[in-house]
Amino acid sequence: MTDKRIAILTDATHFVGDAIATRLSTDGYQVFAVDPAFSDAGKRTAFESLGDGVVALTHTSAGDVIEHVMSEAGHIDLLASNDAYPAIRAPLTDITSDALRDTLEALVVKPFDFASHVAGHMKARKQGKIVFLTSAAPLNGLPNYAMYCAARGAMNAAVKALAKELGPSNVQVNAIAPNFVANPDYFPPELMADPDKAPKILKNIPLGRLGKPEEVAAMVAQLASEDGGFFTGQVIAASGGWA
Repeated sequence: MTDKRIAILTDATHFVGDAIATRLSTDGYQVFAVDPAFSDAGKRTAFESLGDGVVALTHTSAGDVIEHVMSEAGHIDLLASNDAYPAIRAPLTDITSDALRDTLEALVVKPFDFASHVAGHMKARKQGKIVFLTSAAPLNGLPNYAMYCAARGAMNAAVKALAKELGPSNVQVNAIAPNFVANPDYFPPELMADPDKAPKILKNIPLGRLGKPEEVAAMVAQLASEDGGFFTGQVIAASGGWA
């Protein structure tokens, strides 16, 4: 058992996971990171080098992760549900049921599973924060990305309901919804190094640049802090003014 603040971070090697783990570690959290890649010992070691108190787990199912963290730490202060899955470009007439199910499984079913497992412990303790990392795409709409927008929009909508459901137990639920934030899954360095593609991307962003993962991580830290205790049910776009 420990007196440190405890965070669970999902899909840790994807999206803005590195930045979140680093920031939370700097803020004094013990971060239990979850990712299928951690079946590789070298990748576990590399991720744990991001900061003191970062622990890369080999567990992947929500039930196993929460059981392990509770046995090790005794409580959970924060779930940072950093869910990533490819934004598949497909017009409506080309969308297959299998592709839609896979997208929903990764971006809706899995975060719901983690949230439902962690919520019972937070409710019993009368304290906790859940932050979903979603997307600003459904806030503005992207043609030919209806599957991705539908899945991300589902979690943005769920935040509103879960905040009301869990609020009486002093559990805050919010979403940070990025778009145009540098990350290995959606806006990798090689994409932005392309002299033809980069200007087309940047022209959509009022601020004229990609966001930094650290900027998103700072918002996670703010919502997770005591200063974030009165904020719940919010979907905060991190898109440089696009949404």
